[in-house]
Amino acid sequence: MERIAKQGVHYYASLMLQEVKHGIFTRHGGVSDAPWASLNLGGTVGDPPSAVRRNHEIMHEVLDLNEESSCTTWLVHGVDVVIAEKPVEGRRWIARADGLMTNKPDIPLVMRYADCVPLLFHDPTKQVIGIAHAGWRGTVNGMGSQMIRAMQQAYGSQPDEIRVVIGPSISQECFQVGEEVIEALAEQFGDVDGLVERDPSDGTAYVDLWEANRIDVAQSGVKHIEVSGICTHKNKQDFYSHRAEKGKTGRFGAVISL
Repeated sequence: MERIAKQGVHYYASLMLQEVKHGIFTRHGGVSDAPWASLNLGGTVGDPPSAVRRNHEIMHEVLDLNEESSCTTWLVHGVDVVIAEKPVEGRRWIARADGLMTNKPDIPLVMRYADCVPLLFHDPTKQVIGIAHAGWRGTVNGMGSQMIRAMQQAYGSQPDEIRVVIGPSISQECFQVGEEVIEALAEQFGDVDGLVERDPSDGTAYVDLWEANRIDVAQSGVKHIEVSGICTHKNKQDFYSHRAEKGKTGRFGAVISL
């Protein structure tokens, strides 16, 4: 992924998605004060609503997107996917879900993150885009493959035509988990070799969400996959990290639009 700076705002973009407008934004270039400094897009973390609203405007302005037609969801750590046709009048989100897709131009799809995995999708043949939020629950329940199936069913997308970008999120080295996560991972993937490492001193487990999501979409037939390899926990100067900042932090944004 390429890091781009524009008007004081820093974001990452993928050459694999160069046919669509998109960006995974850092925490730089917004108006929020600490501990949400500065491009916080999370509206439920304690940041004044006026600052959050301005930050959303900034993100859309940088990519020359129509903020008024933008669509997002209320994230629930599930794997439901909804179709975005237009915003819902009177509220900022269109549904409670962690996957969002559209084939409509000028409908930016937006989600927010702070260690969970951003997933961006583009089918250049059918002209379909998608965005998803995959924490460990979404990952072990197949958020990525659920999006691929939804694109197939709704738009006739073929998996080998779909491009998938796995964005900045917490790395395996920093993601210690309990045994319930390992059990869920084993139930979804069968073999957890390559997904779990244990500390030889005490047996604690660390999960690779990047590889789990890569395997998940690859098993659905996706051939074009890019993993950013950027850890939010290690780079809290650039990204919000729920774990590294002990929950007192904001949310960085990702957006994609036809």
